[in-house]
Amino acid sequence: MKITSLFENKSRTVFSFEVFPPKKTSPIESVYGKLEEICALKPDFISVTYGAGGTGGHSRTCEIASKIKHGFGVESVAHLTCVNSSRADIDATLEDFRKNGIENILALRGDFVDGVEPKHDFRYASELCGYIAQKGGFDIAGACYPEGHVEAKDEVADILNLKKKVDAGATHLISQLFFDNASYYRFIERMRIAEISVPVEAGIMPVTNKAQIERMVSLCGASLPSKFTKVMQRYESRPEALRDAGIAYAVEQIVDLIANGVDGIHLYTMNNPYVARRITEAVYKLL
Repeated sequence: MKITSLFENKSRTVFSFEVFPPKKTSPIESVYGKLEEICALKPDFISVTYGAGGTGGHSRTCEIASKIKHGFGVESVAHLTCVNSSRADIDATLEDFRKNGIENILALRGDFVDGVEPKHDFRYASELCGYIAQKGGFDIAGACYPEGHVEAKDEVADILNLKKKVDAGATHLISQLFFDNASYYRFIERMRIAEISVPVEAGIMPVTNKAQIERMVSLCGASLPSKFTKVMQRYESRPEALRDAGIAYAVEQIVDLIANGVDGIHLYTMNNPYVARRITEAVYKLL
């Protein structure tokens, strides 16, 4: 099933998850128990990352995406990065996706890795989107950044780059995490002014520990509103309380987004069935 078709039903909000493969040193089966629990929540689809920091083999992404789709009965989206891939690498990956029945791809540039010389066949995600579109047969999602990509010159440049990505073939977008819904609404307004009309899923990450949020903010540059930082400060020495407060904050974000007509919610589960279940139970009737 092509993910684009999910957005054609305007009467409901698309609800999806993100998961990630285990480290290379761990057997791939080590995540299957958690994946089974997460899939049992029946999201509209689950995306599978390509590996932390843009590294990791496509084979694990493909295998997990295939397991989610064919083993657990939930549609999957495979992440695909290009900065460290040649054209031949991308061709081989796309062929593996086809053989495994993977129809949906989230096309990303990926992160530069220290000590690794990037390939030069694809410089930007828009180029990867265009290449996949020319190949045909895949539904292509793209990433977007409510507070602007950390490398973008300014908001205008960021939106212009996003338009290139959509024009190249991205049929829907998934946003980077954010903690202030006002930032997301301003971003959507800028998008529509630029005549980017494709559906957008809002990326929501529940904070379950302090180290997690510090790492993610350093990577993507998300701002922390005062309400959020007060929660962090109040519960940072009480892990279970911080986890539950993070879940509550995420639910509050999601409720507001749904009330304001968001196209979809993409929940960054961090492979945590408990968090995914708590949030799904809280918002399911609103979707």
